[in-house]
Formats: sequence, C-alpha cells, structure tokens
Amino acid sequence: MADLADTMMDLLLDAEPLSSTLLGLPGRDHLLRDLGVEAESALRARAEDVLGRAVGGDPTTAVVADQATALLEWLDALPAELTCADVWRASAAGLLTMLPLVRPVDERGQLDYLARLSVVPRFLEQLADRQRAAAAAGVVPVARLARRAVDFLDRYLADPDGDPLRTPELDGPRDAKRLRLLEQEVRPAFAAYRAFLHDEIAPQGRGDDRPGLCALPGGAAMYAGLVRRFTTTSASPEELHRTGLELVAELEREYLEVGSRVFGLTTVEAVRERVRTDPALRWADADGMLAAAEATVDRALAVAPRWFGRLPRGECAVERVPEAAESTAPLGYYVDPALDGSRPGTYFVNTRRPGEQDRTIGEALAFHEGVPGHHLQIALAQELGDLPLIRRIAVVEAYTEGWGLYAERLADEMGLYTDDVARLGMLAQDSARAARLVVDTGMHAFGWSVDRAVEYLRASTAMAEADIRSQVDRFVENPGQALAYMVGRLEFQRLRREAEQRLGAAFDLKAFHDLVLGGGPLPMAVLADVVDRWSARLLQRGVPAAVGEVHDEADGEPDGEPQPRGGVEERDQPQ
Repeated sequence: MADLADTMMDLLLDAEPLSSTLLGLPGRDHLLRDLGVEAESALRARAEDVLGRAVGGDPTTAVVADQATALLEWLDALPAELTCADVWRASAAGLLTMLPLVRPVDERGQLDYLARLSVVPRFLEQLADRQRAAAAAGVVPVARLARRAVDFLDRYLADPDGDPLRTPELDGPRDAKRLRLLEQEVRPAFAAYRAFLHDEIAPQGRGDDRPGLCALPGGAAMYAGLVRRFTTTSASPEELHRTGLELVAELEREYLEVGSRVFGLTTVEAVRERVRTDPALRWADADGMLAAAEATVDRALAVAPRWFGRLPRGECAVERVPEAAESTAPLGYYVDPALDGSRPGTYFVNTRRPGEQDRTIGEALAFHEGVPGHHLQIALAQELGDLPLIRRIAVVEAYTEGWGLYAERLADEMGLYTDDVARLGMLAQDSARAARLVVDTGMHAFGWSVDRAVEYLRASTAMAEADIRSQVDRFVENPGQALAYMVGRLEFQRLRREAEQRLGAAFDLKAFHDLVLGGGPLPMAVLADVVDRWSARLLQRGVPAAVGEVHDEADGEPDGEPQPRGGVEERDQPQ
C-alpha cells in the first residue's frame, strides 16, 4: 500500500507542479500544470487506475481512495473553465498569487524559476483554448466575475514595475533574463488572455440570476460530486441546507446573551446591525491589525501545551497579504510551510482598508488560520515522518477547515478571547459558516440568484456588506468548498462528545486532540472509525490515554513517544 500511496502522491503533484514547489518537493520546479486535453485525459486515467487498486480498510488506503476520487471530481467540475476571479483558484489570477511565493535558494532553483516563467504563455493559451471550447458547449462563468478578472489583469498590466513575478530574488544575469521574459513574453501573454476574457468570455457569461452549477449542462452531477468531495460524507444538498437553517436559528440565543452584555441590546437583529455598522468596531490602521494578529497567535502558543500533547516545531509567521492581491484576497488565509523548511507556515492578514474591516472577528480569524487552527494542524501533520507523504499533506477540506472552525470554539474554552466583543466575532464567524450551508446549496442546487444569496447573508449574519458580496462571489466560483467548514466542525464536536460520554473519567482532552491530529488529514468517516477504535481500546485497558500517545489505526499499536516540540512547551503562561 505504501507504493500506491506514493503513486497517488506523484499524481497529485504532477497535477499541480507549483504546489509541489511550494511544499518544498523538488523535481517539478520548472513546470506549470499542463492544461491540454491529452494531459488531462492522462491524469484522469491515472486517477481511475489508482482508485481501482485502492482496496482495503486501513486509513492509508482510505486516504488514497479519497484523494483519487477528489481529483476526478475536481476535473469533472471544470475549474479551469468556470473560475476566473478567485486569486487562489482561478488559473491565471492564481498564478500571479502563487508564483511570487516561490523562493529560489540556489542556482538550480533560479534556472527552474526562469524555465517556469517561460511556459506561462503556453499555459495561458491552453487556458483560453479550454474556456473557448467550454463556451461553445454552453459552459461559461458568471459574466460579472469574468469582468472582475479582466479588472484584476488590467491592474497587473498597468504596473510593470510592481509586477509580483519580480518578487523572488535572482542574481544579476538571471534577473536580467527574467525582466526580458516578463517584458517580451509573459506580460504580453497575460495581455492576450485579458483581451480574450474581455472580448469572448465576459459577453457570453451567465447573469447574476443564474450563478449556480445547476444552471449549466450537467451541473447537478458536478455539484453532487463536489458535495461529496468537500464534506467526505453522504449528506445531500437538501440535508445540508436544512442543517444550516437550524444552526443559524440556534445561534440567536448566544448573540442575545453576549450582545446584551456588550451593547445592552435586546434583539438579535439589533446586535448584528451594531456589529455590522459601529465605527468603533473597525480597525484604526493596518499596523494595528497586523500587531493584533501577531499577539493573538503568540497568546495561543503560550497556552497550547495545556491542551495538546504534541505541537509543531515550526513557527507560525504572520504577514500582510501582498498589495497586488489585497482587493480580491480573503480577510485572512494560511499558507502551508515548505517541507524542506525553506518557508514557515504563514498566516496572511489582509490589511486593505482597515477602517472598513470588522475588528470583532480578528481574534477568531487568527485562531482559525494560526493557532490552535490551521498552523497547528497542518504544520504538525507535515512533521509526522512515520506516515506516507500523502497522509501528511492530503487535502481533505472537511477535516482541515472543520478543525479550523473547531479551533475557534476551542479557543474560548482555552480562555483566549480577550473580551465579549471578541466573542461576538466568534459568533459572527459561526453564523457565517452556518449560513454558507444555506447559500452554497441554495445557489448550486436550488437555483438561488446572487441577490437572494446576499439577502440571506445580510439577514442571518453580522458580516459587512462588502464582505457579504465577496463571500457570495467566492461560493459561486468554488462550489461546495464552503460546506466543508461547518460539516467538519460538527463532526469533530460529535466525535469528542461521544468519546467523552463513552469514556467518562478515562477521557483526556489532550489525548483526544493528539489522536485526531496524529494521523494526518483523514476523511471524516475514517476519522470517526479511528476515534471509535481508540475509545474501545481505552475501555478495554481501563486506563486513561497517555498524553502524546498516538495509535496507528491499521494495527492498533502505539506509534512511539511524544515528539519534541521545539521548546514551545516551556511557554505555558499567557503573555
């Protein structure tokens, strides 16, 4: 099975060579994804072959099968054809976001960087060919988002001196070659692609009255596959929609409880409106935003050893979102560390227009993206050297984003929120994620318009108007992904609650956290089986789990002593 895991890992890295570079895995640093029809057919055939061979009940086999299925469902959903504006997921915009993160560290790295730049024109030509062919079959993106992508490329083309592709440092002769490539090949290729979007795709695009996949030929099947991919459950769009409605209603009690203490208000609507509009709840400046994020992560790191037996050795850096990406980037995001240690895990804070950004969610966002959220989970998984690589870095959104959302609530148990204003931010994040279940399924399964999605978020969350609209656009361009957060969080909470009830006094929260984080990202059904076996084993033994003890689920034997934590365990007092 180790060979099949390696085969699947190679397939995923071949599918996205830039991701391979950012993870610090050599061998593909000169490549970009091949968007040609033949190359995609070959990818599909390889994934189907792996899926057919992934037979067995152990977690590694389950992860391999999940990743092969996810790749096929991703290809079926036509991301290159339908995603234009998202700075992470759109093929062209994503290139301008991701490639500047590459940091060549030696001569070979610089040569590979230049080789990769030289294939950008071919990449954009293939992208245009695919979008043109899809449009001929009636598969087109939303017109407004195609126009937004044009605007993004206009800003890029208008500032050659600020070109983000000039960011990685190269030595003198190679930097001169880079400038020639940019001026003579790369920027003209982006200009040609921009003209293609403007002239051919945007005029054919769907209106905001038809933003969902259900408006496209074969869209219902696409969305069904994406729901499976992003939740790793059998939940239907109808079930998820209903769950979202119920959760939004349940949150009203907490809004009233906390909002009455902070503002003296007596209705949920008044609390949300106050959070949405009060100028005192906005940031004063970008430096203050960044400093607060850094302090929040540091505070979480200081108390984390009380709640986790294992912590990652690598640091969690905090940086500003690059200026070129601010206008279309989310409020915050986490970039995984490089496996070779050349780049730390980084929480990026979007400091654009601080006076318009909600200060209440700052702490919850830092807990989600940094510690105890994504950084703790992802950096720790990378350090699980006894596991196959695919077990350490697999993309299982319900697990990863579910953990991030679980971490926001866990931070309250850890005593990390500074006051009730910050807890309102936690509730705002909760209601936004619950409402995502309603809006994502509403648009892609039930035919909701953009305006209807906006109105629902306005009535059900405390998000600012600009954030509401940007969130809806994100859901349009990345169908199904928004479901992962709450579905995963609910499952983490269910597994913890059931283990507590089953084990009683034998339950140890540190040991539970070590268990669910100690096997790398897993499909939620597989994680449930892991927790069930762990609980059964403890009941049989009749003793509490040892902190830091993680079991290999395939054979039920302990997987070794707790790993060193780089001195973090010494910082056990809040700063």
